[in-house]
Amino acid sequence: MKGGVETNTVKQSGPLPKWSDVLAVLRPKQWTKNLLLFAGLLFSQNLFHTPLLLKTLLAFGAFCLLSSSVYILNDIHDREADRKHYRKRHRPLASGRLGVGQALVICIVLAAFSFYAAYNLGVPFLAIAVLYFLLVLGYSLWFKHIVIIDVFAVALGFLLRAVAGGVAIAVRISPWLLICTLLLALFLALTKRRHEYVVMEYNGREHRRVLADYSVAFLDQLISIVTSSTIMAYSLYTFSAGRTEYLMLSIPFVIYGIFRYLFLVHKKEMGGSPEEVLLKDKPLIVDILLWVAVCVIILYFD
Repeated sequence: MKGGVETNTVKQSGPLPKWSDVLAVLRPKQWTKNLLLFAGLLFSQNLFHTPLLLKTLLAFGAFCLLSSSVYILNDIHDREADRKHYRKRHRPLASGRLGVGQALVICIVLAAFSFYAAYNLGVPFLAIAVLYFLLVLGYSLWFKHIVIIDVFAVALGFLLRAVAGGVAIAVRISPWLLICTLLLALFLALTKRRHEYVVMEYNGREHRRVLADYSVAFLDQLISIVTSSTIMAYSLYTFSAGRTEYLMLSIPFVIYGIFRYLFLVHKKEMGGSPEEVLLKDKPLIVDILLWVAVCVIILYFD
């Protein structure tokens, strides 16, 4: 506080940053999204094939580093807007605890390692990794400011993760897996927009301009459409994707998971950070683990 006016100094350079700030700027909680890379391994019935499992683990690590590098670029670009957000203002770059120069060095190192790992998994996987990097970068700069396109860009990011998992182990990607992934990602993106709109009612436009083009009623209608479509698509997948018919036993877990998430969004005012919901809500965690267990038992021990 100087002369009655609060100053907000942004640190550009200086001593080495704290490890806690470096870890925070990597957003490790969001690495849970990259678990989608294991979908191709699971549903191609190769989960216990050690060489393919190791390849998927390497692909998962590469995408974790790659996604963190793009998150850093996003935080650098949005640091002014993030200072107006009730939670994001505490991020290392927005708060000034981490300098822009330091963040860029971390970003370059992560991107270099991730692309090197992607190259070792094959040119097709490297192409998907580059496409993902460009998509997320384009989202940070342009797509997130265009209504509807913003949520589709987020959903495509999830879709590319699922595709990357199949490409890494050279297995055919089921169209059903892709449509289910796209619809579920749209569901998560729309509920996140709804949470942001409700929480940032008064200064939401300053933080995210695209919120001005949305409304709660409009978002609820879109969420309703996507919710029904997701359940229907997954149900059709279990019946007609060429797997055992007993896979339909996993449908109740998917329905409960979606309903539980809607409950958290509407009654607990959660949903602004899907990765945190997946890590904190015990009923949802148990449901996901049971769904995975049922799918493994049905697909591998039928």
